[in-house]
Amino acid sequence: MIVPGSARTGAPPLLPRISDYADWMAAHRPDDEAMVLEDRRWSYAALARAVDALARALIVAGVGKGDRVATLQTPHPDYLVSFLASASIGAIWVGLNPRYQFEELAYVVADAAPKVLLARTHIGGRDYRDLLTRLRACSPALEMAVAFAGEPPVAGFSRWEAFMSAGEGCGDAQLRAARAGCGGFDPCLIVYTSGSTGRPKGAVLHHHGLAAFSLAQNRLWPVSPLRAVNYFPINHVGCVVDVSLPTLLAGGTILFLEQFDPRASLALMAAERATLWGSVPTCFQMQLDVPDFDTFDLSAVQLILWEGAAMPVDLLRRLHAIHPRLATNYGMTETTSGIAATEPTGDLEVLANSVGTAFPGVEIRLVDAGGNDVSAGESGEVWARSPYNLLRYWNHPAETAAALTPDGWFRTGDLAVRRTDGRYRIVGRLKEMFKSGGYNVYPREVEAAIEAHPDVEQVAIVSTEDPTWQEIGVAFIVARPSLSTAAIEAWCRGRLANYKIPKRFVFVADLPLLPIGKIDKPALRRMAADTRETDSL
Repeated sequence: MIVPGSARTGAPPLLPRISDYADWMAAHRPDDEAMVLEDRRWSYAALARAVDALARALIVAGVGKGDRVATLQTPHPDYLVSFLASASIGAIWVGLNPRYQFEELAYVVADAAPKVLLARTHIGGRDYRDLLTRLRACSPALEMAVAFAGEPPVAGFSRWEAFMSAGEGCGDAQLRAARAGCGGFDPCLIVYTSGSTGRPKGAVLHHHGLAAFSLAQNRLWPVSPLRAVNYFPINHVGCVVDVSLPTLLAGGTILFLEQFDPRASLALMAAERATLWGSVPTCFQMQLDVPDFDTFDLSAVQLILWEGAAMPVDLLRRLHAIHPRLATNYGMTETTSGIAATEPTGDLEVLANSVGTAFPGVEIRLVDAGGNDVSAGESGEVWARSPYNLLRYWNHPAETAAALTPDGWFRTGDLAVRRTDGRYRIVGRLKEMFKSGGYNVYPREVEAAIEAHPDVEQVAIVSTEDPTWQEIGVAFIVARPSLSTAAIEAWCRGRLANYKIPKRFVFVADLPLLPIGKIDKPALRRMAADTRETDSL
């Protein structure tokens, strides 16, 4: 999602390890600003020193190639240092979301089996000490747990100062040897998927994919200098892959915000002269709805980007009025984000009705249920093949075999149509597609039709069982109070075949969201099963 290269030093080359870019930037622009959090600022030289120091401490703690290092942290400079340090010595890093409850954290830790856990023990108003004590007690593979500097102590956790002091015993030769033994297609990151269809699976990503993707994206979406806000949770591809790494490889500045807040994010963009405004549509909506939005100076913005969902047309028009240079992409955790993308453009038709063309370095196929390429204009499942694809799902060989073909194609589960101009239009998910009266219905197509209504702010379509139609569509709509069920149904009848029109319209104040800001469709399915035909909740 985020990008560019430095006009002063040029883009860096493809390096063996994703962590090498901290050293490269420190060598070429040591005093430039790498990270900002509130009133604290880190130069690239300081970032490289911090990565080296933590890498030494991890080596002394017994971490080697293939071992996992887990980190419980907010979007904070310490998160990025922990990832780069772990990756630099061949370890595989796992981010843990502070919003998770004990059972969610325990599942990830049990599955990834980290050797070392680095953790905050108090964040905002939440005390994690009891949770962390329980987590350590039920994690036999965990050999060392360390509380970050300045955190309240926890029984069984080492103090940061002592941990880092021990790292001074790791010599330069030992550090160089650890780094020389890893890189390329070696794994360095596990990102757990949202688990909307079951238990989360850990997508194993590699050095080459992360570096090659970031460099390619920087060429596709040039912004200089790059200053980008990062408020995404560290366990998500949005934080690590979409914001942090392309910004690092651009020699840009990551503006950390530990928790998303519409007003705070706008204030940070204005104060720090953010040049790239990148997020998901829901967050854009919340930012634009801030009553005094027009008072925030966003004149430094050079490009507006979104991903994760289609942008409602009304919202798209508002963003275009703010800045004429916009872009979007389509990707997944398993493909290191990159599948398709648009170049920067002001063409609203392209932005509203496509996700662009194949991302540089990616091959795309649209196939039917038998794995055969579909004819032009027909919908098919998106298959993607590239050097960015995941290596495997951690501890899930059967799921890996189901997702990756022997010749390297990743089955996305998404349905798309290739337009006559070569761009792709996403029409839904295979698992979201439902049959109503024997006809296939693609929720994304119905959502697009309803979003076009001037009184609709947001909409999400899910299916639920029905004794007559087998399945029916339920539309959850955030709209102006004047909009009625009869009016939106009439609107749909003028734009959709009868079988595609939702049988139930439910007006809500807002839509439930996942931590990353995407609409929580599993929650809506539960609501659909519990509600009867009504005009409101």
